[in-house]
Amino acid sequence: MHTSSAANTPPLPPLRHRLAALLLLTGLAMQVASMLAPWLPSVSVSLPFWLASALLWPDIPRRNQWQAGVLALLGVLFLAVAMTLFDARPALMTLLDGNAFVVAMLTGVSFIALIGRPPTREPTSQPVTGRRGLIGTWLGVHLLGGILNLSTVFMVGDRLERRGPLSEPQLLGLNRGLSSAALWSPFFAAMGVVLSLAPSLQYTTLLSVGLPLAFAGGLYSVIELSRRFDVSTVPGFSLSPASLLMPAVIAALVMLFHFVVTPSLTIVSIITFLMPLLAIVTNLARGLSVARERMVRHFHYRLPGMRGEITLFLCAGLLTKGLSVLVDAATAGDWTLFPEFGALAAASSYLAIVISAIAGLHPIIGVSVLASMLELDGPHQTLFGFVALASWAVGTSVGPLSGINLSLQGRYGVSGYCMMRHNLRYALVMSLLVLAAIAWLGHAVAA
Repeated sequence: MHTSSAANTPPLPPLRHRLAALLLLTGLAMQVASMLAPWLPSVSVSLPFWLASALLWPDIPRRNQWQAGVLALLGVLFLAVAMTLFDARPALMTLLDGNAFVVAMLTGVSFIALIGRPPTREPTSQPVTGRRGLIGTWLGVHLLGGILNLSTVFMVGDRLERRGPLSEPQLLGLNRGLSSAALWSPFFAAMGVVLSLAPSLQYTTLLSVGLPLAFAGGLYSVIELSRRFDVSTVPGFSLSPASLLMPAVIAALVMLFHFVVTPSLTIVSIITFLMPLLAIVTNLARGLSVARERMVRHFHYRLPGMRGEITLFLCAGLLTKGLSVLVDAATAGDWTLFPEFGALAAASSYLAIVISAIAGLHPIIGVSVLASMLELDGPHQTLFGFVALASWAVGTSVGPLSGINLSLQGRYGVSGYCMMRHNLRYALVMSLLVLAAIAWLGHAVAA
């Protein structure tokens, strides 16, 4: 018995992985502490994240190293040009802050995987197939992923994989179901970035436009995939009240904190501390030994496994900081990309970001660069917010190097470029809908 247990125990990860995980937890703890003590220096949050990223750098895939490295080098170059040619004097202690709070949120949200208990039994019931199966897969990933983020793809995908290797319709359902949730979900990293760049946007307006667009994308996906592929025998995800109970409870708790307990905190801040807290409480309820085992496993493997995503966000934040400092210094803070951010400017920006995503850049890069070159008032911030969320939703679905496609490639072996080819038509249809919504929002802003 002892030998069997030891055989099932995973090997201890490298020391630098454990140190990196400790640094990620330190950054998360300092971010939570700063909510209670705003006087804490921001570098106490960002520096641990950057050190963790440096420790995990050798394990990041080469092409992602190139992408993140170019972003960071450009950010440093822009800062150097601004300081040498335009005598800019940025606050050195804040240069690493870009997107640090988003990384803290991602670290906190990762604990949500510890709240649920993954099924271990082999499937015994007949699978739901055909269009019903596609609807179940898209809707399940969309609703659960709207709260649980990327971990939902693995929860649903692993359950589907128990019946056999995932097919292209199943993979596309996972991809589109999750990515389209960026159009409206306040729990997504996309929303965290957008709220930091446009804090005065009207979320209810974004929700009223983004949610119908997301479901239109789901409807199109079901019709298109059922025509392109024979899905009569393709298993789908079966929705049940039990599967929706946990995310519904989490959403209710977040809203309770936001409107009653801690109304001064943003939803992003609440998620950052609430998810780890819920994970600890629910696992302690199962017993101290179970809680310790699951927490240690999360610490050893899940946190270091976020290296690619964390590094990309940090390097993109450095690029944004450097470009923003350079633009402000070169123009004395008196230049913007567009004299007015109306419908035409918004549409052009959306198309540019999606095209750059197809070329391999994460939409956060385009969104961050765009924000650094705009000066927006309240109504225009809402329009900018929609452009950012829509380009994120469509760009991550079709971009071969997006987080969702890299995750599907690493977990299930499908090429990111294969997903890109299958999603080009979907991206075109969604873009037409997005451009129509931009025209309507632009008219509302102008009025």
